[in-house]
Amino acid sequence: MMEGKLTEKDMDQLEQWIGTGCKTFTLLYAITRDGCSPTIFHQKCDNQGPTVTVLYNQHESVYGAFTSVSWQSLGGIYARNDKAFLYQLKYNGNEKKNMFHTINSYQAVLHNKDFGPMFGNWPCDLYTFGGSQIEKSGTVFPLNGSMSGFGKTFTNKGVTVDQINNNTMNVTELEVYQVTDGQRVKHSLKENTPWRKTKDWNEKFLDELKEEIVAFKPVQELQISEARILMLGPVGAGKSSFFNTIDSIYRGRITQRAGSGSAEQSLTTAYIPYTVKVSSGASLNIRLCDTRGLEESMGIDVLECNYLLDGNIPIYYEFNPTLPISPKSPGFKSDPSTNDVVHCAVFVLDSTTLEVLSTKLVEKMKGLRGLMNQKRIPHLILLTKIDKLCKEVEKDVSCVYHSRTVEEAVEKASQILGLPRANVLPVKNYEKEAELDDNIDILALLALRKMLHSTEDFMQNLIDRRNDIQVEMKKMNLSSKTENLQGLAQYTMTIIL
Repeated sequence: MMEGKLTEKDMDQLEQWIGTGCKTFTLLYAITRDGCSPTIFHQKCDNQGPTVTVLYNQHESVYGAFTSVSWQSLGGIYARNDKAFLYQLKYNGNEKKNMFHTINSYQAVLHNKDFGPMFGNWPCDLYTFGGSQIEKSGTVFPLNGSMSGFGKTFTNKGVTVDQINNNTMNVTELEVYQVTDGQRVKHSLKENTPWRKTKDWNEKFLDELKEEIVAFKPVQELQISEARILMLGPVGAGKSSFFNTIDSIYRGRITQRAGSGSAEQSLTTAYIPYTVKVSSGASLNIRLCDTRGLEESMGIDVLECNYLLDGNIPIYYEFNPTLPISPKSPGFKSDPSTNDVVHCAVFVLDSTTLEVLSTKLVEKMKGLRGLMNQKRIPHLILLTKIDKLCKEVEKDVSCVYHSRTVEEAVEKASQILGLPRANVLPVKNYEKEAELDDNIDILALLALRKMLHSTEDFMQNLIDRRNDIQVEMKKMNLSSKTENLQGLAQYTMTIIL
């Protein structure tokens, strides 16, 4: 049985707009399931009482209409409906809640057996489709309806048609739900099919993740003692908080070693490669490298990022916006070792601000990503504050991979920087908590494990390239340039990076 695309949150909003108490929504008709045909629409929806029609398009806009009277297979008859309204729920993937009341209730709904749902005096405020069956074309159904009469029978509140349907009647889905009185049974997010599968979240899985990360060791052939993961991102995105979360997991209590909080300018001003200690006192073979936050006109730029990636910038170096680092700066490492270079980079983004990231900042991050591509350094996205996107996830972080809201944010972040969705890692950092939470720990460690897997891949690629270069060096009698393995590794890094 098809459940439909209308979310619980959307149902809550429609229930509020209808305004006569609790409602249940039962899917009667969906064009992806039943076909886009007036005949089938009327077979499924006639005499079913109040209904809500929902249209979804390829721009992630969601809109439609409600009628409190039953659909009928008539020959073009208007039905008076004081309670009918048009609405929009989303525009271009963003929440856009608007309800448009009827201003001419006598012509609010038009019944015609040769047409699908129609609302308003002809040409209708919303006319969906009519005539013979409409076939799917690619990923959309090209509906032959229109909204050319919008604002005539229903209010428009100054909103134009293009601000509702993007000036297109192409849709990915059209649904009609029966609306009845009664308390809706809200299903748990965990009843949804997860969009990213993992093992069952429990104490055993948490221990496995902890042990796997403790056991991580860089590839010995490159003589690298620890993996360096560089964290970059806008001010306040949660770079320092992610380190604090990982540190808390292994310290067994909430820690705040890295300064974090909210500020207009970055709280982190230096290059700090943090280490994480385990209960035995030993350190993980990982350095989470915190940096100054990215800003439109300040913060890390491409040149400084290049120096960071290549290992030229000394630890605890204080970034100075008025005096950028150069090879002449004190402490500048002109001949960095393979331990100094960055092995994986992570863009840390706040999931609640994806829609308002400035074009300049996005272009800046894309420029940094281009630099990483040139150097073949793997890079991922750490998507923070996902608990603020979804109330169910806020209550139970283990619901994260069942939440369509979080999935949409992952898709959005993927599109912003052009990275695969598998490289977008949602997390919830410790912020207001006083005690550790196993589910927060598991989610953070899943992200860290992915970073380490990417680091391992990078190091393995270095070995392959080093071996290939060594063969070429022998051919070219260049072996004298590298007298030992460490020198060979450095020479390889010079060529590759």
